[in-house]
Amino acid sequence: MTDAQRIDTPQGRRLAYHATPAKASDGRPGVVFLGGFKSDMGGTKAVFLEAWCARQGLGFLRFDYSGHGESSEAFTDGCIGDWAEDAEFAISHLTEGPQILVGSSMGGWISLLMTRRLADRIAGLVTIAAAPDFTEDSMWAGFDKAQRLALDMVQQVALPSEYGEPYVITKRLIEDGRDHLILRDPVPLPFPVRFLHGTADADVDLSVALRLMERAEGADIQLRLVKDADHRFSTPENLALIGAAVDEVLAAL
Repeated sequence: MTDAQRIDTPQGRRLAYHATPAKASDGRPGVVFLGGFKSDMGGTKAVFLEAWCARQGLGFLRFDYSGHGESSEAFTDGCIGDWAEDAEFAISHLTEGPQILVGSSMGGWISLLMTRRLADRIAGLVTIAAAPDFTEDSMWAGFDKAQRLALDMVQQVALPSEYGEPYVITKRLIEDGRDHLILRDPVPLPFPVRFLHGTADADVDLSVALRLMERAEGADIQLRLVKDADHRFSTPENLALIGAAVDEVLAAL
């Protein structure tokens, strides 16, 4: 596998990325993968999509937010606003023309923010276990009195994780998240959209997908529930569904 390339953002952060050019200039949009909270661009879904797009001759971009993977900065220094800035910069400077965004978990939230900030560049959207507003509706809402006190006193709290070391959640992450909430208002999505969600997802409740579907406004929006799929959504069958969803969006354009 080739080494990641690097690009510096106006905020002084250095992002690592892999970009694959389209094989033909046939006017089809490229694909951008937006990863999840504390995940990186070397994950199963990102690498699968890169290979899938290569077979289709589509341009493809995967990258690490600051504080993630191979990019600069510490994870605990970041927040939704920083990572959205990273995504906006990466899409603006590392892709050309319209793009289909594929957002996984937190990347679903980031991709929804991009549909507002880069409206003229977004041709379609696929989300996988999208987790908009999770800092407020999942983390903050689930904190007990002691955890909320810890945030005030020491500016952070550690949460257990099934994916490795505990997540260190900072007060800045929670407070900044409130500036980027999506589900309090209608979510205009005037292009083909496919939301994918597993019924066995223990990290993002199915109610989040239903609330997103309720808020979403557009002529071609579908929610696909996959029985027994978990939050990783990375079995061969699940990966094939992601490819099929991108294919559907392409066909609908």
